[in-house]
Amino acid sequence: MDSVSRFVPDAVGVAPPSPADHCVLVAGRRLLAPFPRHADVAGLPDDVTWVPLGALDGVRVWAAGLPEKIDSLGRWRAWPSLAATLDEPLAALAGRALQIVTWRRSHRFCGACATELTDVPDEHARRCPGCDLYVPMQLSPAILTAIRRGDEILLVKHTYGPTELWALVAGFVEAGESLEEAVHREVAEEVGLTVDGLRYFGSQPWAMSGPGVILTGFMATAAPGAEPVIDGKELAEARWWPLRELPDALPPKYSISRWLIDAAAKSAGGTAG
Repeated sequence: MDSVSRFVPDAVGVAPPSPADHCVLVAGRRLLAPFPRHADVAGLPDDVTWVPLGALDGVRVWAAGLPEKIDSLGRWRAWPSLAATLDEPLAALAGRALQIVTWRRSHRFCGACATELTDVPDEHARRCPGCDLYVPMQLSPAILTAIRRGDEILLVKHTYGPTELWALVAGFVEAGESLEEAVHREVAEEVGLTVDGLRYFGSQPWAMSGPGVILTGFMATAAPGAEPVIDGKELAEARWWPLRELPDALPPKYSISRWLIDAAAKSAGGTAG
């Protein structure tokens, strides 16, 4: 599949895949690459379910979840390594496929009466035929914040995930909380700081953290002389870095975390490694 100009997401299952339609095959956290046309896909299980993703320059795109241990059909790529090589709109398309397939696999039965759920036409949602419970694919918003102190930026190392990276303060938004309130709470909890000058930067769907996760980035400033105090649970280290002398171990370039760091560095006349 060549990189083309525009991907329009939808959930409209207008027909079974046609031979020219694009297919994104997902097995656990791996995807088949390059993405094939439906005419080129063979040897799939008889019970495979095709899920509509949208259209790529007017051509329909479908996803299908396959057994995690499958090794046939072609080259399977782990999502982090594949995401690092994809340009938009293919990265958005692949991340959408991974999130939707993962959500469908983990939401098969009704949480109220344990009846097997059925698909709602033209939606990424399911409904219980037993008690009529409606189960949409829910988003899990999270925030991350680039905190500056003059020409320095606060970077942290987490106790989980890629522990070697210098990253940003981040966390999930809680029920009843605005995005801005989540920023202030997470910054206070993780590094013991108060921030002001909060500015929205952008957002990014983030398939690496699970189905429906969307990251929302902010810029903020801390007072001169402010020093972080970590909780020792989620964070292993936190320190101020000059924006002209950033460490090499930064988040990947395809992540909004890195976009925030790069934007801060550019505003100070520096460059990230």
